Amino acid sequence: MFKTNRVCQLFQIKYPIIQGGMAGISEANLVSAVSNAGGLGVIGSGLMPASWLENEIKKIKKLTQNPFGVNLFMRNPRIKELVEVIIKYQVPIVFTGGGNPLPLFPYFEAAGIKIVPVVPSPRLAKKMEENGADAVVVEGLESGGHIGKNTTFCLIPQAKKLLSKIPLIAAGGIYDGKTAKAAFLLGAEGIQMGTRFLASKECIVHENYKKKIVEASADDIEVVLNFTGHPIRVIKNKWSERMRKLEERGAFPEEIKAEMIAGVSPKNPDVENIPLLAGLSAAGICEIKSCREIIDEIVRELEKD
Repeated sequence: MFKTNRVCQLFQIKYPIIQGGMAGISEANLVSAVSNAGGLGVIGSGLMPASWLENEIKKIKKLTQNPFGVNLFMRNPRIKELVEVIIKYQVPIVFTGGGNPLPLFPYFEAAGIKIVPVVPSPRLAKKMEENGADAVVVEGLESGGHIGKNTTFCLIPQAKKLLSKIPLIAAGGIYDGKTAKAAFLLGAEGIQMGTRFLASKECIVHENYKKKIVEASADDIEVVLNFTGHPIRVIKNKWSERMRKLEERGAFPEEIKAEMIAGVSPKNPDVENIPLLAGLSAAGICEIKSCREIIDEIVRELEKD
């Protein structure tokens, strides 16, 4: 069923399953594992320097012969250097988020690199298509980390109705074969998952982090920092409790920034005092599996009549 899938054809991959570019977490080991399993692994460059991105690209090229991508966080002050690295190593696909990517389009188009913006609304999806994007990801508020205001399963049909040329990829709340099937039924041609791959054997986050995901119920997942204008979805812990208290007393942005940076490391075993970014899908994830097992299970469900 995937031979005629436009996402597979566009990215030259076996299955239309994309791993979300999680900042500092989606590195060479995870990215190559997803790509080797037939999906598309994506480096999460976040606020990292160009030297880090260059090293990860070199590692990935040794670990897989399959396509992979890079996710660019548009608020990174060193975005110019990251773009230069991507073009230098001819990374085939770039995903963008966290800001306006349109100024970068001419550079990637000239280099023959495919551009896939991640957007929170159908209107922006259409705008990206009109400006030459090769595909677009619509991401709902069910996702982990920074979230928008619309749900994934409302975004998909609304964006699909507006798009006339490019494939639509859905993200947010998708973690298994049934949720993937629902996304395709509504009009998506590909899916993007972050939280599901957090709880994979190849992901570098500490086992304590993975355990938190597997043990989480729907009541354990919340949104904090609404008052900043940049709310994030996390699993409840002591850190999120501190965030709620800061919110209650109207803390200054500098205080929030200090708390966000303090102790943030994917390998930190102290999972009570770091932001445990995770989507609502964490409540449905019950086991840590390899990337190949995750992808194969979803594919089997999608191939059912």
